Amino acid sequence: MTGTPDDAQRLRDLARLRRVRDRIDREYAQPLDVEALARGAHMSAGHLSREFRRVYGESPYSYLMTRRIERAMALLRRGDLSVTEVCFAVGCSSLGTFSTRFTELVGMPPSAYRREEADATDGIPACLAKQVTRPIRNREATRSGSHLP
Repeated sequence: MTGTPDDAQRLRDLARLRRVRDRIDREYAQPLDVEALARGAHMSAGHLSREFRRVYGESPYSYLMTRRIERAMALLRRGDLSVTEVCFAVGCSSLGTFSTRFTELVGMPPSAYRREEADATDGIPACLAKQVTRPIRNREATRSGSHLP
């Protein structure tokens, strides 16, 4: 098995990008920004952003916000925290940005989601509830919409 130096570099970059994605998945509630993620991956912020988008189809920031919104959805369904408490619990520092992004991904404001979806996953195993309640990103909505009659 012979590979070129370019192939070896691409594999190293992919491994770094996986570590960045895994870090976002683990530390979504921590203050993370592209510069900090890039430093941890020993890449420039610009290179990380370009490569992450090329490999995963979205920017690191967009991926981070999606993870935060997914967790916020679960906390809001639980119903014991206010929207503001959920916002800060998932690592957002701006209620306005949180509410805007939540509405973009979920299709309704967090307060409406909390009110309407409180019992949406009753009786559904957690592993299935996560799939059923996962927010649909714009590019996924476009793809899934193309299968409609």
